This record gives sequence, C-alpha cells and structure tokens, in this order.
Amino acid sequence: MSVPNGNSTHQTHLNAPLNTIRGVGPSLQQKLARLNLHSIEDMLYFLPNRYEDRRHLSTISQIHIGTWIQFSAKILSADEVQIGQGRKKSFEMIVADSSGQVMLKWLHYRRDWMKKRYQTGVKVLVVGTARYFRGKWEILHPEIELCNTGTLPTEQLRILPVYPLTEGLGQNQMRKTCQQVATAYAGYVTSAIPVDIINKNNLLPLSEAFLRVHCPAQNCDFEQLQSGRDVARQTIVFDEFFYLQLGLALRRQGTQMEQGIAFKVTHLYTKPLVDKLPFKLTAAQIKVLKEVKLDMMAPHPMNRLIQGDVGSGKTIVALLACLIAVENNTQAAVIAPTSILAEQHFHQFHYWLTQLGLKVALLTGSTSKSERTKILHQLSAGSLNIIVGTHALLQDDVVFHHLGLGIIDEQHRFGVQQRNNLRKKGHNADILVMTATPIPRTLSMTAYGDLTLSVIDQLPPGRTPIKTRVTTEAKRGLVLEFVKRELDKGRQGYVVYPLVEESENLELKAATKAFETLQQQLGANYRVGLLHGRLSHQDKETVMQQFNQHQIDLLVATTVIEVGIDVPNASLMLVEHAERFGLAQLHQLRGRVGRGTDQSYCILLRSKNCTQDGLLRLQVMEKSNSGFDIAEADLAQRGAGELLGTKQAGLTDFRVANLVTDGYLLEMARQDAFVLAARQDFFSNKAFINTINTLKQRWGSRLELARVG
Repeated sequence: MSVPNGNSTHQTHLNAPLNTIRGVGPSLQQKLARLNLHSIEDMLYFLPNRYEDRRHLSTISQIHIGTWIQFSAKILSADEVQIGQGRKKSFEMIVADSSGQVMLKWLHYRRDWMKKRYQTGVKVLVVGTARYFRGKWEILHPEIELCNTGTLPTEQLRILPVYPLTEGLGQNQMRKTCQQVATAYAGYVTSAIPVDIINKNNLLPLSEAFLRVHCPAQNCDFEQLQSGRDVARQTIVFDEFFYLQLGLALRRQGTQMEQGIAFKVTHLYTKPLVDKLPFKLTAAQIKVLKEVKLDMMAPHPMNRLIQGDVGSGKTIVALLACLIAVENNTQAAVIAPTSILAEQHFHQFHYWLTQLGLKVALLTGSTSKSERTKILHQLSAGSLNIIVGTHALLQDDVVFHHLGLGIIDEQHRFGVQQRNNLRKKGHNADILVMTATPIPRTLSMTAYGDLTLSVIDQLPPGRTPIKTRVTTEAKRGLVLEFVKRELDKGRQGYVVYPLVEESENLELKAATKAFETLQQQLGANYRVGLLHGRLSHQDKETVMQQFNQHQIDLLVATTVIEVGIDVPNASLMLVEHAERFGLAQLHQLRGRVGRGTDQSYCILLRSKNCTQDGLLRLQVMEKSNSGFDIAEADLAQRGAGELLGTKQAGLTDFRVANLVTDGYLLEMARQDAFVLAARQDFFSNKAFINTINTLKQRWGSRLELARVG
C-alpha cells in the first residue's frame, strides 16, 4: 500500500496494532494472532472465504430437514428446561409466525443473559438449519437477532461475510471486528497503480474495494460475490499481482541492461554433433534451440527457462547451447541438484564431446581432493571446455578462465540468488535454466516471471504412452506375477520406496528390507539390485552400470532415482506406498520408464490407510500422462508455495490472490506491468513516484537484482 503525497500518516494507521480497535482486548487479540492477524492492514486483507445471502425471508411452514432457513417470528415462550433425569439442561424457545411454530434449542448458553434478552412477545430474526426430532421441528443453536421496533428492519436483510475462524472465536465477533476495521480504516488505503491502468481494467479505488468485500451492498450481484469474481475482490487481487509483475519486469530489464557476450553461431561444433546424433531433433527442440541461439547472440545476458516434460529432450538442447559457448572460446557449466543427475549429464556429455575433441569434467561433493584440485586448475587455466557438477560448482574457490554460459537443471531446487551467483562466475554469463517438473503457466509467471520461457511440448517419435494403474496392497501377489512376466520378456524395472520419516537410517532400513523381501519372493532366477542415498559415489556408479548393462533385472531404490536415470530397456515402475508422494514426484518417477519402444507400465501400490486426498492424486496419475495437466492438478491440490518446495523468496506468498482461480487477472496485471516498466520515463516521471515507492515497499531487498533507482 502506498502513501499518498508522501504523507506517512496513512501507513501509520494501517500498521497500528489490533488493540487500538475498540472491543479488541488481550484475549481477542491473542485469538486473532493465531490467524496471523496483527495489524489493521492484516485485518483489511483478511477476506471472507464465502458469503451468506440473507436478503430474503421464508416462513416456518417452508422448513425442510437439513436446509438453511431465515424467518422472522414472535417468541411464545423461552426458558431453561431439564433434559431427562440427569443434571443436563437446555434453553428452549418456541417461536411462531402466521404459518406455524418451531422450537429453538441451545445446549451451550448463558441462562441469565438469554432470559433477560429473549422475552415472550418479542419479535426475532432466526437463521439456522432445522431437524425433525421426536415428532417435532426444532433448530439447534440458531443465530438469532432482536427486531427491536417490532417489525423487521431492512438493514437486517443483508449479505453477510463468512470468515475463517480459530478456537474460541465466533463468526459474529469476527464479522463485527472486520466490518468495524473496514468502516474506520479502508479510507486510509490508496493504490498507486496509474489511473489509466485502473480505468482500462474497470477497477475500483483500493479503499472502496476493501469496504465492499467486508461490507457488501444489498443490491450487489451475489453470484459474482460468492465466486470471487466481483470487482472489489478483483481490484485487490490485481493490485497484488501488478506489483509482483512490475518487480519481475524490472528484474528482467535489469539483466537486459547489463552488457553480456554477443555470441556468434559458427556451427564449428554444433553441426558435427547434430550430424552424429542417431535421431532427428523434434520440431519443438528446433524451435527452442532457435530461441536460445537468438538470446545468446544478443549483447545482454540470456535469462531463459526451458520447460519440457520428462523425456522431451532438454539435455541435447543444453549440450548444443554449451557448444555455442565453446565455439566462442568461452566455457560452459552445468549444475544439477543431485550427484546422480550430474553424473548422468556428465556421461552423456562425455560420450559426445570426446568425439568432438573437447574436454568435460565432473565436480561434485564426493570428488576426491586431488581430482578436485586438478579440475579447478584446468578450469581456471581454460583447458577445460565444459564442467558438470552439483552445488559444489557455486563454491568460492571454483574460478573459470572465461565462463560464457551457465545451465541449471531442475530449476525448482535452486533459488534466484544461486542463479545470480553463477552468472557472476563469468562476466555476466548467459544463464539457461531447465526443468522437467511441469510448471503451470500462472506459477511460471510468478516464481520464474523474470525469465523468458521456452517450452519443449513434444516427445520424440516412437515413444509409447505409459500405462498407469492404481492398485491395493491386497493385490500384491498379482502385481508380483505381472513383474515376473515383464522381466521374463527380457525387460527391466524399478521398485521405489518413499522416505517414511525424515531419517536416512529409516529410509535405508525400509529399502534394504524391501530388497531382501523381493529377493525371496522373486526367487533366484531374477537379479535384484539396491540403490539408495547412503551408498558411496563409487557404489552408486557400480549399481547404475550394472543396471545399464542388464546385470540387474529389478532395481529397488529410494527417490534417489527421481531424476537423471535413463535406461531405455526399463519398462516397469512399481511405486510402493504411492500415496506418500506428491504428483510432480510421481510424474518424475514414472518418467524413468517409457524411454524405449516397448510398452511401459507404472503401477502405483497404495496402502490400506490411504487418505481421500492421496487417492485423488493417484487417480490423476492414472488418467493423464501429460505433465502439464498433472502440474495444474498439483497446483489446485497443494497450492503454489508447497508445490515449489522452496518459496522462491516469497514470490508466491499472496494474501488474497489465488493462482488457481485468478490466472486471468495475473495475465492482465503482467501485461500492464511490463508495458509500464518498459517506459523510458518510468523513473523520471513524477506521476510514477508513488508507484515506485509502493514497489520498493512491497519487494524490499528482493529488488536488488533489478534496476530500481
């Protein structure tokens, strides 16, 4: 929120603690704190999660079992009544209108207050859900209001907001507090989004928007209000998205304003490599490679994200990009999140690069001291063309002779700062990041909104879709028979176990026990191997070589195989306790098979205590092979922050906006923010001073990577 005309009084009011509100004492303040509500501004942003339309009255005769009803009636009797022979009592009230009568009952109440307030002959407004009990209609714990004038005041027929609650905090108290805050303080809120953008998108002043969401007008469109498509909520969401996108636009612009390397594409190494490949590049790979080339030829640093489903061929695009850097007498670095994925990339790169007379090395945390010293010397001397590794490449003592291109694989495991650190290893080196974890469009526009996006949306020809089936523990015998039949055809498979608890020892124990059990169940005719995170680098390498060379039929593994394993003969994936995995992880695991021409299968074995949410995830996997469909379902089920794993420095921490339902507003806000950021007079025009101040306030130190004056 911005401060109009530099006046800090408004922001002071909004930052005030909640005990400045009349009626908010220590007890209520403590309860509100449990909902993460500490200031006036917090309360304004605490929007209702739904609304109740109480603009219309029914009659008692229209009561139906289990149906919510609102009616006005006169109290015929009201008193405390003993329940049965015990000590328990209830407060019972009989009310009537011209159509009939009904009993209202409370089991939890303050007797003296109730008797004083609700007396015979008084007219009341009743809201509740009826039941038919022992031959009579009754409403248990209804909401009830006095009609003091004897007739129903129009202001009592209204739309009411319904807020999330916490223990000990009732809806009436929460509603009263929020509406009190909105009435007294919404006027202090101002939006510094330029007026022409507000008008173009038919938005409200931000102060009016907050007042409307907490105190909806009686004549408003209830359907729009309930669905979150009302202009008031849209205004607040747009405001949140706009400043996020403005910051991302400036961060991208900051990169484009820096002087980078304008590479020349000479085809010295790229053409010979393409000629040697045993396959043709897909149209999608060619399109993305063209986009990468244009970026590398530009005079400013590349900052591009390649998104492609499992097996879409991102690695070969990355290798060709590395060769463009090498053709220009610079070096390239490829960073992967795990040593297994780094090793996989290294072996693929080494196979092709040695044929081109180029040198590549592997540097991970398990590289020996002497080998590391040798690699670092070659790197700084310039005798090493490409280096592949893990986070170890980001350490201070890793010095390049001339780094031209940095590639980060599985981008969601790394943050913005690590990207920037890699760029600084060269003189504003080009950065290419890749992910096989499909990212919904809305999420890519937030967490990776400062990157230019390329999508490899096509799989290589000849790939047969993987058949996925969800089954239960009770059918384990049938599953094992199916596994044997597949192995008897000369194929290979994986059996994956989840991390039961955050303990490597327990993970190891579970995998080892499963390995031993499977050996017994399958018998001596089948060769079973074991791969887990506690194995040494050399032992992992040995196991993977044995699996690659078909000296192992079935590989029992933990999620260490989630990314980077490529064995075309492996056509079977069995995931134990599959409900413990997230959708993205299951999709990654499934992507370890289906890499050859044989029909591949993924069997998701769920345990008997699988929850409804867990079952929904597994059913999504069964229905779709599309990583993008799965990503959208994952976003809807888990939300942005959890889906990313790392929260990308708070870029997805929205107070109101929802990436699942508000994507259309994100598109609008992004377009307007990027147009504004591109204006040459954005920083010099006084009309945008408040916009820039609000931007700085919202982003804080995260704008360090952008050009913000």
